[in-house]
Amino acid sequence: MSTLSLRLPESLHKQVRELAEREGISINQFVVTAVAEKMSALLTEEYLEERARRGNRKRFERAMAKVKNQPPESKDRL
Repeated sequence: MSTLSLRLPESLHKQVRELAEREGISINQFVVTAVAEKMSALLTEEYLEERARRGNRKRFERAMAKVKNQPPESKDRL
């Protein structure tokens, strides 16, 4: 495990401390979780962009042509 020295504005540190206490976790665990969530969001975005670049419109349209044309279920209607 690595050690990271982090400088936070006092107001942000206070909020982090209060939220960590409310959640019943340490400030360290709060920050670790926040970093992991941000990384997950960014990596997911990169993954989806890469998948989109590999997409093929003609293959998509061929696949969609195989789907029956019917109205959406009531729970799926706008």
